[in-house]
Amino acid sequence: MNKSEQLAELNTKMAHCSGCVLRSSCTQVVPGEGSAEAEIMFIGEGPGQKEDELGRPFVGAAGKFLDEMLGVIKLKRQDVYIANVVKCRPPQNRDPLPEEAEACWPWLLEQVRIIQPKLIVTLGRHSMERFLPGQKISQIHGRALRREVPGLGKQVFLALYHPAAALYNGSMRQTLIKDFRKIPKVLKAIETEKP
Repeated sequence: MNKSEQLAELNTKMAHCSGCVLRSSCTQVVPGEGSAEAEIMFIGEGPGQKEDELGRPFVGAAGKFLDEMLGVIKLKRQDVYIANVVKCRPPQNRDPLPEEAEACWPWLLEQVRIIQPKLIVTLGRHSMERFLPGQKISQIHGRALRREVPGLGKQVFLALYHPAAALYNGSMRQTLIKDFRKIPKVLKAIETEKP
C-alpha cells in the first residue's frame, strides 16, 4: 500500500472515531489534507466552524493567511500536508481539553508515521505543546528544534504562532511571515546534514 492509500484508510477509520465527546457535537471529522509525500507537515490546533462545515483544515480566514504565507515561500497547499491536533471541532471553538487532545494523539502520530515529513511546523501553542512540552512559543517561535518523540523517533520542529494570531493582532503578521521564510532554509539544512 502506498502512502496515499494508507492515509485514505486512516481517514476512513478516523471518520468512525468516537474516542471523545467532541465527535458528538461536531458535523464531521476533519482528518487533514495535502500531499502524502510532503516534506513539510503543518499541524494546527483543531477545526473551526468553516473547517467543520467543509471537512477540510484551515479553510477559514486563518487558512487564507496560511495559503498566502505558503505563496511567500513558493509552495501551494497541495505541496504540503496540513492537519490538526484534534480532528473534531471543539464547541464554540474553545481550546481542546487535554483529554480530547490525548484521544486524538494516536491519529496524529499515525499521520506523521505515514507521511514521514522532514519538517513539522507547529501552528500555535497547543500544537507546539504536544510535541515540545514545557516550551514557551514566545521564546522558541521561528527556531528549528530537533526532538525525540516517543513513537516517532527524532524529528525536526519549527514552532510558529497560529495564523489566526495575525488576524487579531496586526503586528503578528510580519513576525509570522518572517518565521515562515525560514522554512526553506531549515529544509535545506536538514537535507545537507550528515546522517
